[in-house]
Amino acid sequence: MDDLGAQLRHARVEAGVTLASIAVRTCYSASHLSNVEAGRRTATPDIVLAYARALGEADVRRRDLLAAATIGPIAANDLIRNGFTAALAGHRDSADHWRDRVDQYGRDYMEIGADALQTRLANDLVVMQQQLDSPTMWATAARALTTYGKTTKDPAEAISWYDTARIAADRGDDLAVRIWVRGRAAIALAYEGAALPVAQRYAEEAIALSGRPSLGRLQALMARAHIAAGRGDVAGAAAADEEAQRVFDHSASADNEISDAAVPAWRMASFRSMLYARLGMVRPGELAQTDADRLRPAGLTRFATHIELHRALMMAKAGDRSGGVAHARGAWAALPADRRSQTLGLVVREVERAARHRL
Repeated sequence: MDDLGAQLRHARVEAGVTLASIAVRTCYSASHLSNVEAGRRTATPDIVLAYARALGEADVRRRDLLAAATIGPIAANDLIRNGFTAALAGHRDSADHWRDRVDQYGRDYMEIGADALQTRLANDLVVMQQQLDSPTMWATAARALTTYGKTTKDPAEAISWYDTARIAADRGDDLAVRIWVRGRAAIALAYEGAALPVAQRYAEEAIALSGRPSLGRLQALMARAHIAAGRGDVAGAAAADEEAQRVFDHSASADNEISDAAVPAWRMASFRSMLYARLGMVRPGELAQTDADRLRPAGLTRFATHIELHRALMMAKAGDRSGGVAHARGAWAALPADRRSQTLGLVVREVERAARHRL
C-alpha cells in the first residue's frame, strides 16, 4: 500500500497536478489524499481512478499506465473469470430471474455502501451481457446499468453509464423503463448539481416520451425543478415542483417500499427538501425535512444524512455561514465511511460554496 501511494504521488508531481484538483473528483479531502500518498490511508479503487482521470488531462499515456498497473488487472481478471465461468457452464438464467435480481439491487442500493454494491453488480452485468437476447432482457439490463452509474464516484463516469442505459432501454419493450432510466439519471445529476445541461436533456427526453403519470416522469419533473433552482429560476422551479406533486399524487410508491426504483412519500419529501434548501425557502424546507425524517424507514441512515446536509445548506443560505459548514461537515463525519457516497460529498461541497458566496 505504501508503494501504491508513492506511485500516485510520483505520477501526480511529475504531471504537475495539485492534490486539490484531484480532491474535487472524489469524496475525499486533499489532506486525506496526502495521507494516501504517504501510505497512512488506503488507496481505494475510486481514488486510483480519480488520479488516473486527473493525470490523463496532462498525459494520456501516464494515465493509462497508472490505471493498468493498479486497478485494471485486478478488476479485469475477476470480471473475465466470472464471465467465462458462466459462459462455460452453459446455464442461462431466465428473464424473471434477472428482473428479480435487479429489483434486489434497487433495494440494496438504499441500504448498503456503493462500493460493495458496485462489485457485485459489475459481475452480474458481465454475465447479463451474454444473455441480451430479448427486449425484456435489454430493459432489465438498462435498469441495472442505471443503478451501476449511481455507484460510481465521478459524474462524468456516471453519465457514460447513463448513456449506455438509455441505449439499452430503447432496445427494450418497456416504455416505463425508457422513461424511468432517463428520469432517474436526470434527478441523480440535478440533485447533485452536476452536469445540469446533461440532466436537462435526460429530463426533457423522459417528459417527451409520455405525458402519463409515472415514477420516471415524476423524477424527470423534480430534476427540472432542481435544474431551474440551480440556475436561479425560482418561478421555473416552483412550476416544475407543482407539476411533479400532481404526478406524485397519481403514481407514488407505497410508504413501505424501499428501493431505488421507488418514490414513496419520504423520498419525495427529500427531493423537495433539497430543492427548497437551494432556493433558500426556509419554511417549506423545514416542513419537507420534518416529513422526510418522520416518514423515512429507520434503517436508512445515509438518507438521514441527506436531510442534515439540506439543513446545513439552508443555514448557509440564511446567513449562518460557519454554522452551516460545521453542520455539514459534522453530518458527513458522523456517517460511517462505507455509507458515504459521491452524492453526499457533492452536497457538502455545495454547502461550502454557498458559504463562500455569501462572504
